[in-house]
Amino acid sequence: MAEFLLRYADPRGQMHEQVTEAATERDARERMAQQGYLVYSVRAKDLGTRLGADTGRKKNVNLEKFLIFNQQFVTLVRAGLPILKCLDLLADRLTDEKLGRHIKAVRDEVKTGTILSESFRRQQVFPAIYVTSVMAGEKSGSLIEVLDRYLSYQRLTLAVKKKLFVSLLYPCVLIVLVIALMVFLITYVVPNFALLYSSMGARLPLATSVLIAIGTTARSYVLLGFAALIGAGVGVYFWSRREESQETIDRGIMRLPIVGNIWTKYQVAQLARVLGTLLVGGIPLVQALETTGQSLGTKLLKKALDKTSVSVREGKTLSSSLASTGIMPVLAIDMMEVGESTGALPQMLASVAEFYEEDVSTRMTALLSLIEPAIMILMGIFVAFVLVALYLPIFSLADTIK
Repeated sequence: MAEFLLRYADPRGQMHEQVTEAATERDARERMAQQGYLVYSVRAKDLGTRLGADTGRKKNVNLEKFLIFNQQFVTLVRAGLPILKCLDLLADRLTDEKLGRHIKAVRDEVKTGTILSESFRRQQVFPAIYVTSVMAGEKSGSLIEVLDRYLSYQRLTLAVKKKLFVSLLYPCVLIVLVIALMVFLITYVVPNFALLYSSMGARLPLATSVLIAIGTTARSYVLLGFAALIGAGVGVYFWSRREESQETIDRGIMRLPIVGNIWTKYQVAQLARVLGTLLVGGIPLVQALETTGQSLGTKLLKKALDKTSVSVREGKTLSSSLASTGIMPVLAIDMMEVGESTGALPQMLASVAEFYEEDVSTRMTALLSLIEPAIMILMGIFVAFVLVALYLPIFSLADTIK
């Protein structure tokens, strides 16, 4: 008899963990299912410990390619093919080598009798919302419908992310080009003019003297500056990987004017979208909150959801529990409260997600429409200052010759 770590939800939606002995994982799962529990995961005890240690180093699959895989998978299952046959057909035809390797591992797990959701979970690379959705589909016998809802969620999420990426791409490229132009002028053009004026023995205006002093100093230390910048970037990268640092970064972003508000609303939209998708799939609220926390990329919001999950277990409503965290906007809390009172929480969460996604898109468009001309104006002022400062001595020399 082997020991297995079980994670399951009782009929009230409360999550539990316990260690039990059984001959196989299937026996352990079936024993708990017969008692009326929704089994979330079953792992060999030593395997669970090892996976827990590796969680911080795991890499997720490419979501766009994973979306294509699921579209094909749903089509084959809907056509009546057995799940194992579907995995066989798709595993050897995937163009993404990493995804193909994990799908083959899932297929091999299913061949040995492991259920599909647990097979995906063991790979430790697939989104938590996907694994939980598959588990709910298996439990309710509506795998196709659950996967269809996941596909809809994933399409919407990728569309929002692509829209934000495209919106930010041009300003980022523009900022990089402006910085490159400034470095070129300061470290190359200005020192050459300094040599010219030094050979001519010209008297330099204050603005020109200051600019030349900055340029010659920057030229001497440009390599050291780049090395320091790279070193600082590496240091910040490793510092930001710590859990405490990530929470500090999240709080810092939230306090930023304008940007902090947009970032918070985007995270709220993601939270509402994931939570609503899970609830529609039949996942208990407490378990849905835990999975939502694992699916979000911000430690601060995950910590808030952990507190919310505890409050919901104690009998409090979702809206009041989220309000106590102090992170969620008042409007989102009010909308969730209405959804709870009318028994339409999943639909209201979808409305919250749509509202804030649209609001984020509108605010981003407005912000970027102001940032781009501001960058151009600053660049124009800088270039004008450099040109005037460099050519003033030439004008003075011309007046002297006359």
